[in-house]
Amino acid sequence: MEKFKTMGAWLVLFLAIISGTIFLTINSIWLYWLNLKTTTVLTDVGLSLSQMMGNYGHLLAYLELPWVRQLLLPDFTDSVNGLEHFREVKALFLVNNFVFLVTIGPAIAFLRRLVQRGQQWRLIQPFSIGALVPVVLGVIMAIDFNRFFVIFHTLLFRNSDWLFDPQLDPIILALPEPFFAQCFCLAFGIFELVMLVGIWRGRVAVKKL
Repeated sequence: MEKFKTMGAWLVLFLAIISGTIFLTINSIWLYWLNLKTTTVLTDVGLSLSQMMGNYGHLLAYLELPWVRQLLLPDFTDSVNGLEHFREVKALFLVNNFVFLVTIGPAIAFLRRLVQRGQQWRLIQPFSIGALVPVVLGVIMAIDFNRFFVIFHTLLFRNSDWLFDPQLDPIILALPEPFFAQCFCLAFGIFELVMLVGIWRGRVAVKKL
């Protein structure tokens, strides 16, 4: 029974880290702002910086807030397929946020127990394995991001509604592929940083034994 409890604690910890990483990435509004400042997105959609950031805020509110049930973008129209895709994305985001809220407390409690018992060294092996994941995925993404992006969507979505037609769903012009590539890089970076910090804390604990 103790073995299963320990396995459960590790599972909860990694779920908290993964869902927290996704949450932070989704809400990195600064990254989208930076894209608007450094690319031709504003020219492509014919909007000002403040207008586009307003639309992006509406989009995030719809995707992350359960009580926002209708996607209304001030300066964009959406097709039936486009709206269906955003509904599916919203469902995934809400599940992720729910997982984060449910696991973050127990995960912190588990880490505190490790610290109190001087067992941070137990982080080294699982976090070392975890640290390999962003590296492997990053290499695959660097080789062919377009294929990586397609496979990612194929695994997560049951249809091809994510293949937006700019004529029907002009919002896709405001969400170019490079922005999604940067989001993946940010997520991989956050996860990798957490793994490295855990490994470092574990090695410091070993030296104190």
